[in-house]
Amino acid sequence: MATQIQAIKGTLDVLPGASCRKRFVENTLLDIAANFGFAELRTPVFESTELFVRGVGDTTDVVQKEMYTFDDKGGRSLTLRPEGTAGAARAFLEHGLFNEVLPRKMSYITNCYRYEKPQAGRYREFTQFGVEVFGTSSPAADAELISLGAECIAFFGIEDIRLEINSIGCPKCRPNYHAALTEYFEGKKENLCPTCQERLARNPMRILDCKSPVCAGIAKDAPVGLDYLCEECDTHFSAVKKGLDAMYLDYAINPRIVRGLDYYTKTVFEFITDAIGAQGTVCGGGRYDGLIEELGGGAMPSLGFAMGIERLLLLLQAKGVELPPEKGCELYIASIGEAAAAKAMTLCHELRGSGIPAQFDVVGRSVKAQMKYADKIGAHYTVVLGDDDLAKGEIRLKNMQNGETQECPLEGFSDDFMRLTLQNAAKEMELAFGEDEMDITKLFC
Repeated sequence: MATQIQAIKGTLDVLPGASCRKRFVENTLLDIAANFGFAELRTPVFESTELFVRGVGDTTDVVQKEMYTFDDKGGRSLTLRPEGTAGAARAFLEHGLFNEVLPRKMSYITNCYRYEKPQAGRYREFTQFGVEVFGTSSPAADAELISLGAECIAFFGIEDIRLEINSIGCPKCRPNYHAALTEYFEGKKENLCPTCQERLARNPMRILDCKSPVCAGIAKDAPVGLDYLCEECDTHFSAVKKGLDAMYLDYAINPRIVRGLDYYTKTVFEFITDAIGAQGTVCGGGRYDGLIEELGGGAMPSLGFAMGIERLLLLLQAKGVELPPEKGCELYIASIGEAAAAKAMTLCHELRGSGIPAQFDVVGRSVKAQMKYADKIGAHYTVVLGDDDLAKGEIRLKNMQNGETQECPLEGFSDDFMRLTLQNAAKEMELAFGEDEMDITKLFC
């Protein structure tokens, strides 16, 4: 017997049942973003390696350690996208979207790939919900972006998530901060990990993002970037805070947030939870005013964030948040004989065309086995169709939840059953909202 092939370490099969919950979360996030004016973008799964080296930064862990990079048959170096922003920026620039009305707001659900140590909430293939805003330097845009992240989290009723913000300055004031960090870390260089010893000469801010407990301990007393902001960055950060206050968003200032990618400038932020272990950052982002220029475009202030879908699902599970179940079978039509089987196919075809989930036997089971199957898949209604039923022109519809049955004419059954499901849906809405709220016009009074 051949050896069974298994999924690659760090990847995750999303099985039926779980997939509908993931799809619900993804679609919900895109819908919320659409309310803020974001349109969906889709980019290729692989890009030129140079895009990430220039965009993400060659001093980051992502570029140095985590990218899946390979040469294609033409000898070009390609990389599976480790994050979504660089590809979105490349698409914005390549397709001349800067010539359209600005700011341009784009959202996406995308799979990303990083060679990291797998653990709860962190995989080598993972899904990100991301949003990008191109063409505004206003601190109001920063505040709005953060409020979008807060809205996404609030929709699912998640509590105990804290918002932490910081400003990491701009190219004008950051050199002074880098000089202060370099001076601080030089005296402790021998105790830094080898990677951080290299970072010290190229980008000492990256040391603040090191996951090594030793480096993190040393960085604890390092100079604070907020003390080195220029007047422009300080004014910008103050305006962002005022914007968050205006939208009643609670936040804490954390001067150690620098994010793991080199393109960030000025505002950075994270939504953090303690409910899912070490991988507690559910959403993170900020401003990246120099990225478009780094990729060959003109000056284009921009900002965005990413939210890990797997991490969000893990958090929802930890918090006991229930998501809509998988769409089940509304009607199962069991059949006896060839003529009845053909009629069952016809009826299911008609019902499906009207949006009703319906199934019939495709295995050749006995009637008893068909009914067992209908029960296992949770069919709401069942019909047993035989030659006698065809001759009479009537069938018996059974409600599997309360056991009630009713005789129904075979002629026009599909239309009658569709009306029945609509009536049941209306009754469920009445139970959920009450009769008064069923008049939709009253919702706007």
